Amino acid sequence: MATSPTARLLVSTRNQLGENPLWDAQRRMLFWTDITAGELHAWRDGMTKERPIYTGPMVGGFTLEADGMLLLFRVNDLARFNPANGDCQPVRKFTDPGMQRFNDVMADPAGRVYAGTIGKDKESGGLFRFDPDGGSKLLFRGTGCSNGMGLSPDGRTFYWTCSTTNRIFAFDYDPASGELAKRRVFYAATADDEGTCDGLCVDAEGHLWSARWDGHRLRRHAPDGQVVAEISVPASRVTSCCFGGDKLQTLYITSARGETDPGYCEAGSVFTLDVKTPGLPRHVSRLAGK
Repeated sequence: MATSPTARLLVSTRNQLGENPLWDAQRRMLFWTDITAGELHAWRDGMTKERPIYTGPMVGGFTLEADGMLLLFRVNDLARFNPANGDCQPVRKFTDPGMQRFNDVMADPAGRVYAGTIGKDKESGGLFRFDPDGGSKLLFRGTGCSNGMGLSPDGRTFYWTCSTTNRIFAFDYDPASGELAKRRVFYAATADDEGTCDGLCVDAEGHLWSARWDGHRLRRHAPDGQVVAEISVPASRVTSCCFGGDKLQTLYITSARGETDPGYCEAGSVFTLDVKTPGLPRHVSRLAGK
């Protein structure tokens, strides 16, 4: 690999557990959650002061709804949040005896949402699918920490991260039904060498950008899983990434505070880097629109 570029600081937040960055092209705004603090944050060019736009139950992940609201996947429910005025209304209760909370979610082209959980043990976490008709389905269990997801540019391959086993998996994805099939290992990481696979996003060339918890980096994977590039991040616990900006050529990178980060560093803040290959537009959910 070529020499790794280093991401630059975008906004100094020093979140406890910054996660789930999401670019809203219409508002030209970046949203992300500080899970442990129970906060939701927002940033856009020109802001002179950043502060939480939501405080409350922990938000493990969220999507942008088709009508512009945010759908928050909290500890025991799904809630509809208006970024303009802070109004937050629960729309669907959800409990699962195996879960502690949600962790990372993703909308698909049909408006469904795939939502992972952190389990109470190494086997009780899993992946759920929430459908626009009000139904939900457990797709599988067997992970302690479900993590980053994405779709290939042709919409036929679904990627999912199991942080417990430090692997990224690929599935055949059926756009009509949302079903997943033919699970196989896309990439198996070595924690001692690169940290733990965390959140991810997919670019227009079908490459995956995967964050590395305790790895100080993002890694870019070719469609065959091979690592072909990486970005250094000045924080040890790199949690997730998304594409944004006018041409989707800006990577936004979230992080968490790490035990080995020096006190003066910006661990827990949001970082950024411009790249040549654009990302894919994020899909909107259609679970709670009015």
